[in-house]
Order: sequence, then C-alpha cells, then structure tokens
Amino acid sequence: MSKQLHLNAFIMANGHHEAAWRHPDTDPHEALTLKHYAKIAQTAERGKLDSLFLADGVALWGNVKWNSHSRFEPLTLLSALAAVTDRIGLIATASTTYNEPYHLARKFASLDHLSGGRAGWNIVTSAGQDEARNFNRDARPGHELRYERATEFIELTKKLWDSWEDDALRIDKLSGVFADTDKIHTLEHVGTHFQVRGPLNTPRPIQGYPLLVQAGSSETGKEYAARFAEAVFTAQQTFEDGKAFYDDVKARLSRYGRTPEQIKILPGITPIIGRTEEEAREAEALLNSLITPDYGLQQLSNLLDHDLSQYPLDGPLPEVGSHTEGAQSRFDLVTSLARRENLTIRQLIERLAGGRGHRVFAGTPTQVADQIEYWFSGGAADGFNIMPPTLPGGLDDFVDLVVPELQRRGLFRTEYTGTTLREHYGLSRPSNQFTVARSTPAAPVEKENAA
Repeated sequence: MSKQLHLNAFIMANGHHEAAWRHPDTDPHEALTLKHYAKIAQTAERGKLDSLFLADGVALWGNVKWNSHSRFEPLTLLSALAAVTDRIGLIATASTTYNEPYHLARKFASLDHLSGGRAGWNIVTSAGQDEARNFNRDARPGHELRYERATEFIELTKKLWDSWEDDALRIDKLSGVFADTDKIHTLEHVGTHFQVRGPLNTPRPIQGYPLLVQAGSSETGKEYAARFAEAVFTAQQTFEDGKAFYDDVKARLSRYGRTPEQIKILPGITPIIGRTEEEAREAEALLNSLITPDYGLQQLSNLLDHDLSQYPLDGPLPEVGSHTEGAQSRFDLVTSLARRENLTIRQLIERLAGGRGHRVFAGTPTQVADQIEYWFSGGAADGFNIMPPTLPGGLDDFVDLVVPELQRRGLFRTEYTGTTLREHYGLSRPSNQFTVARSTPAAPVEKENAA
C-alpha cells in the first residue's frame, strides 16, 4: 500500500490503565527518573513510530491517595529526551488558557531547534476547575471563551514564529553582519486577549511551525481542529463513531482552504496484548482487579461535573444533564456509552479505567493489527494514538509484536525516511507569512475621481 499508518506513543508515567502503578510489572519509583522515559522513547524510536506525546494539566488530577501522579512538565522532559533520540517526534501539551503566546512560542521554537525539527504542540484550552484555581481564578472560563482566546493565541504564536524570515540570519563574519534586520519583524499586536510587540528572540523553527496537534472533539473543538490542527487525537469507542468523526472533520477543511491530506486523525487505543486470546483476557482481568472504586468514582464525577458519591455503585448512572462547561466531547462519549450499553456506575468505571474513554482492546498481536487495519482501510483513522496500559512493558509488547505485523502487511514504515516530525506525518513546511507578503505584488490603488 502507498498509504501508510501514522503511530504516536501516548506516554503516561506508569501506563494508561488507572491501576497500572499497582501492576507487578511497573515500578512507580522509576517513573520519577529520566532513565524510565529515555527507555520508553528509545523503544518507540526502535519501532519507527512517528512521535511521542505527553499529556499535561496544571493541577493535581484525581486523588493522589489512590493513584500515582508522577507528571513532569512536558517541554522540560522532551528537551531531555531529544538528547537521547535521533528521529522520533516530540509532542508536548501546553495550555492556551494559562500561558502567554510569547512564552510558548519561544519554548517550542527552542525545542524544535534543539531536537533538529522534531517538536509538536498539543494545543489544549484546559477544562479542569482545579487548574483555574492555580492561576488567580475562582473558576475556569466558559467553553466558548476558552476557544476564543485559543484562536487569538495560536494565530499570534504563528506570527511570532514567522517574525524571523528563514533567511534573516546572515552570520557574515567578514562584514560583521549577524542578521538582516529588514527580515525580522515587529508585530505590534493589540487584540481582544493579548498585546504583544514582538519579534521573537529565537529564529524561526526548523519546521517553520512545530506540528500543531489538537484533542478536542466538541463542535467548537472540531471547527478549531479544521482551522488549525495538523493531527487530531480523539476518543472513539466504535468504528461507526470513528468514521463519522473522521468524515466530519475532513469535510470542514475546505472552508479554510485546506485539503484532507493536511490533517491526520488518530483515535486512541489501549492495546492489551497476549500471545493468545486467553492470555490477553487474563492480562485485562488482572489490571481491572487492581482498580480502586473510590478513585474511579471521583474521576467519573469530575469528568461529568456531577457528584456521584451518593449513588450506589451497582446502580445505573443517574441523570447528569446534557451539557458541561468542561470536556464536552468526553462528557458526551461517556454518557452515551453508559446509556447505550446500560452500564452500572461500577461497570462504567471499569470500562473507563484503561483509557478514560479511549477504546480498550484485548487480543493477540494479529487481532490488534486487524483492528488497526480495519479502521485505517475503512476510512475511520489515518493512524492511532497508542496508549499502552502499562509502561514500559505495554509499549515493548506493541513494538515487538504488533509493529512487525503491520510492517509485514505493508501498512507501516520499516525505516524513517525523513528527519523532522512534519516529514514523518507527510506534511509540508509552512511558508513564512512575511516572506509571502514581501513577494506578493501590492494591488494597485485606484484614485478617486475629483468631485
């Protein structure tokens, strides 16, 4: 096949299953060391995966009494991982609600240069209430307001990356000219949310812009993805839902002058792999036996913006309304799952434990590859966001057992053919808007006739 899968490794400290830290094959102490993450990154690169992705939030999520919360600031960690890897992309989550454009533009430009063009930015608007309280707010901003701010944020950040044209650096020792200041631009931006003069104090990133990633699947999130994103991480439980999401987002691109090839849709999947079906089921059962119901109940309550502690675990999910100002698409996914399958609260907690709404699939390497190929060939995905249930072992299993099967089928690369993250995803390097404006002839100005 000429079309190739894209695979991203979504990295959590001990793995994606909420009980991963209790699993006999994980070591939560190791998750506080660079050695732990370096091993994971090198395993993903050995498997020729496109990228690594680190989620993030700016609050202590859940209840640390019952779950591990070893979480490092992503740009710091990925900068360290850039030094122990050569090709794999490095995608960090950063919030448009609790950061400033100049600060983030500089950080991502720095990572892109230091990694040789491997940086990516997962753009989030931060839906949690606890995050707001860490940044001088009593409550999170509303959903629409967060996305309004995000729109101005990303447009301004791209202008900051462009504030140095690609050939602005002269570095002419003989003449003593380091940079062509005619090609370094102030912005004098005054908008609704930001006032920034510019230019950036770092030259334009190697990739032009780091790869832009988005994970919101609400109506506003999908529109935002169509306008800005180049890869979308999404949670879809069924092929039909995945196909509908895929077609919806791709259909929105034309209104922004974009083509379907310019965005990659990557649903999340937590593969629990066994050499036999029985072994896979046993591995899933072991993980689920380690769940602490009180923790899962609190996580579910936070997700649904509804206190569920007063309801029986073995009773149905109560009426929780039809809307949240938090993570709207995940709210819809979870409530639909509960109603569609008539799940009790306890059953819903178990279903969400492996991937927080992402699809969990237990099976043999061939069966996991079958699922990936089915979604990919059926037009429901351009690839997958791989979410190992435990780390590092779950990623080892995927790279050693599933990737060779995908390669055998001609679905996935056997070697890297590019050096930048954009090249891995088959995406072009964006033009510099100031260079384009310089080379575009100005429209003639018509003189008004004298009265």
